[in-house]
Amino acid sequence: MKSANSKKIAGHLKNAERFTKIIRKLESNYPRAKIALNYSSPLQLLVAVILSAQCTDKRVNMVTPSLFREFPDAEAFANADIRELEQAVRSTGFYRNKAKNIRNACKMIISDFNGKVPDTMEQILQLPGVARKTANVVLGNAFGIIDGIAVDTHVARLSKRMGVTKNANPVKIEQDLMRIIPRSRWLDTAYLLIEHGRAVCKAPTPLCSKCPILQDCPRTGVNKSR
Repeated sequence: MKSANSKKIAGHLKNAERFTKIIRKLESNYPRAKIALNYSSPLQLLVAVILSAQCTDKRVNMVTPSLFREFPDAEAFANADIRELEQAVRSTGFYRNKAKNIRNACKMIISDFNGKVPDTMEQILQLPGVARKTANVVLGNAFGIIDGIAVDTHVARLSKRMGVTKNANPVKIEQDLMRIIPRSRWLDTAYLLIEHGRAVCKAPTPLCSKCPILQDCPRTGVNKSR
């Protein structure tokens, strides 16, 4: 008779095998999956990711060209008039909080990190407005440091539907994903899930009839689809 622990391990392996199969199929369907935000420096990426909270990447990309011309470095952001900065990012939503976090993060970058965006998880999480999702995006894309998986709304939704997690907390979802995905695939997997979430596995109604992974997906929590 199998012990509870052996059953748990068997379930974990089965999940990992199924999810690996899913990821391979998604790779075939989204061969160019990558970050959609436009940036040319770690600081620009940090600011763009802060702005992307509850906002589309498309909208952020419309805002950042003029924003980065007006505020070209951390010092400019740190010394910005808060009203001017709020107006510059207003169209991304939650603009007061975002402007405050950007300015305060840049103040800390100057005072504590010699004017450079920190490149370790421990240090970057000290910045105002930066949680693990933002940290993972910046570290992975700006520095090539893979220390976790960026869990946004798409990644969270798909992870639940694919039966990878039962958790609602992004940190716990990230931990569940990291258990079954090789570290070398952490960055790519997030963007594959994001692309699939935007194109097919939508909220609230997924397009299951057009889904390339339908045969491998348990569709957990899906009550209605098209």
